Amino acid sequence: MRLPVTGVLIVTLVLAGCGRARESRLNPFNWFGRSEETTQTVTEGAVPGRPDDGRILIAQVTDLEVARQPGGAIVRASGLPPTQGWWNTDLVAENGGVPVDGVLTYRFVIAEPLTPNRASTPQSRELTAATYVSDIKLEGVSQIVVLGAENSRSSRR
Repeated sequence: MRLPVTGVLIVTLVLAGCGRARESRLNPFNWFGRSEETTQTVTEGAVPGRPDDGRILIAQVTDLEVARQPGGAIVRASGLPPTQGWWNTDLVAENGGVPVDGVLTYRFVIAEPLTPNRASTPQSRELTAATYVSDIKLEGVSQIVVLGAENSRSSRR
């Protein structure tokens, strides 16, 4: 008679632990998912914290991926400038890298071409920028957003 009571107790404890695992960082379903596009118009302005930065927002953000790494994550975004030759990409954190209401926002900035170029195929113009975000900075973050001039992409967990 003791064996079934012990078995029921073990099953109960295991199931109770599964409920808590949903909030765990180890749960693979509790990580950032696929990105979603939002169409918007972002007003140009100086990048906070870098007033001398003459770069502008990329025209269109085409992809966003948040890849888990030891001690944090790599946020990688791809996008399309209007023509070929744009360079010096960067993901610049808004609000000094502090999340606002659980949202960590980056601006995808690029530098103008050194020589004028004509438009070309999207594949030849695609640019990528990435940044590392530590687990400490990700604490309390439920969404990561990357802004472009015509759209933004976001990934939620």
